[in-house]
Amino acid sequence: MDMQVELPAGACDCHTHVFLAAQAYPFWPGRRYTPPPASIEDLVKLHDALGIARVVIVQPSVYGADNAATLQALQVLGPQRARGVAVIDGGTSSQQLRELATAGVRGVRVNLEVDGETDTRKASRWLREVAERVGPLGWHVQVFANLPLLGACSELLHSLGVPLVFDHYAGAHARLGLQQQGLPEVLRLVEAGKAYVKLSAPYRCASEQDYADLEPLTRLFLRANPERMLWGSDWPHPQPGVRPRPEDVCPPHDVDLRHVLASLAGWLDSREHLQQVFVANPERLYGFGR
Repeated sequence: MDMQVELPAGACDCHTHVFLAAQAYPFWPGRRYTPPPASIEDLVKLHDALGIARVVIVQPSVYGADNAATLQALQVLGPQRARGVAVIDGGTSSQQLRELATAGVRGVRVNLEVDGETDTRKASRWLREVAERVGPLGWHVQVFANLPLLGACSELLHSLGVPLVFDHYAGAHARLGLQQQGLPEVLRLVEAGKAYVKLSAPYRCASEQDYADLEPLTRLFLRANPERMLWGSDWPHPQPGVRPRPEDVCPPHDVDLRHVLASLAGWLDSREHLQQVFVANPERLYGFGR
């Protein structure tokens, strides 16, 4: 199971972060945790070892709406290799959005999970406002939220005129099986082609140490619409909430990505699905090659 998986040419890791030198890229004072360093160079070494050619840098919550570290990664890696997902707030101007697009940003992240958001009306208002701002740029809206909240917001999500991307199995948990709250609504969004799901961060979603209990959920999402599945490593596997104070550096999860990839390759069944998840779907969503 842990043998090296031969990924197709142009394979993309659709969910990573970088945490650069704090002197040059200071963390947001209101952050919930402090990650250890995760350099652009280390990310490249990891991907070269795994046979991954493309990457999406996702703005992490610890930087707030200051996208400088993410933009630095995009500049270093270049447009052939990297795209970005930014975070914006009410102070982000239209000119700044255009500059982000020029730099390689293709979406904006709405993080409803970091603060444990459960208010459907508040979440819906936020999602609508963000979609209205970035829709004219052709961007998608990436949502990190719990599954019941996504289900409760599904009517609004269906109506938004932008592609949607749900982080980390859309917040589903293997231990809750295939009948958990919010899952039918999310599956309908996926079936309709409205939403992508990142089959990412299994350590967040599985109960078994080898992640094997995620196989039924993976296959369920794949059956719903293989053209809307993505993969992301969530490197460097941040582990918030394990330190009593936000300023204390928290250790990352210990994740064997070769094992993760081997497991996923087995669940995807075919080279065709591997090509879709790792190459064709990211190309379509993030505009690689364009």
